[in-house]
This record gives sequence, structure tokens and C-alpha cells, in this order.
Amino acid sequence: MLPHVDALYRTALRLTRGKEEAEDLLQDTFLKAYRFFDRYRPGTNIRAWLFRILTNSYINKYRRAAAAPPTTPLEYGPDSFLYNASGQRPGLAEASAEEEVLSRFAEEDVKRAVEELPPQFRLAVLLADVEGFSYKEIAEMTGTKIGTVMSRISRGRKLLQRALWGFAQARGYASKGDRHG
Repeated sequence: MLPHVDALYRTALRLTRGKEEAEDLLQDTFLKAYRFFDRYRPGTNIRAWLFRILTNSYINKYRRAAAAPPTTPLEYGPDSFLYNASGQRPGLAEASAEEEVLSRFAEEDVKRAVEELPPQFRLAVLLADVEGFSYKEIAEMTGTKIGTVMSRISRGRKLLQRALWGFAQARGYASKGDRHG
């Protein structure tokens, strides 16, 4: 299982959008993999099996969170906003402000566009385009039909295209009169 930790963590981080939540999701995944290792069939794709556990754990956690009332962590409350916002980031002193903005510009827009996708589309796009799973593998991991997976990937990509087109127009890379495909 250890060779897959980085890929699982990367996906957990993109799904949960937070380091602590991703670590919790990864821990849940490995705990369940350990507990249910007797259900793993030797000779089958252990990577896909682990991603299925990760995916199911995320979906279950997402459903529970959707049913729970919203909460605001104390460190993000209005009294500490200015303090948190003014904190120094590591490495900022080495790069000029211009270099920092230019190096993160497109990456941040893409990351934000992916994070803003509805969860079912985000999951399908990440598993297909980032982790390289086949439609069949994604269908098995998520417990959905291949047609549903294909539809979610297609719709997710279109939503990404629209969001990135909006970023391109807002940043002056494309004019409002240009058309996107």
C-alpha cells in the first residue's frame, strides 16, 4: 500500500481542500484497508482498491457533513482574520512580489476552478485526468455506471472550461468577444 500514499494523499487533498481533512481521509482509508484487507483479492489492482476506499470514505464524509449544521473554526473567526491574513508565508522573502504573482497565477486559477466543481464532477475529473484511472475503474470505485462516469467527466471538463474561460477574460488573456469551444 505504501507506494500509493502520495497519489492517495494528493487526491484526498484535492477532494477535501484542506491539509488536516486530507490527512484524516487518508488515515481513514488506510485504517479501513487494514481492517478489511481480507476482502482484497490478491492479484487485482490494489491501487484501484485503495482509491475506491478513499472515494467511498470521502463520499460518506461529504454526505454526513452536508447533513450537519455549518460551523466556523475559531482560528477563522472575525477577531483573528487580520492576524491570519497578515502572516508571513515561507519563501516569500526570496521572490519579488511580481515573481510570486506570475509563478502562481495560472496554477491558482486552475486549482480554484477545480475546487469549485460540484463534488461528483470534481471527483470524476480528478480520478480520470489527474490520477489516470479508466472509466471502468472509476465506475468501480464510485459504485456508479460507466455512462454516469463518462457524463460526469464530460460535464466536469465543460464546467472547468467555462470557469477557466472566465478567468482568462477577467485577466485579459481573452477578450469578451472571443469564443471558446
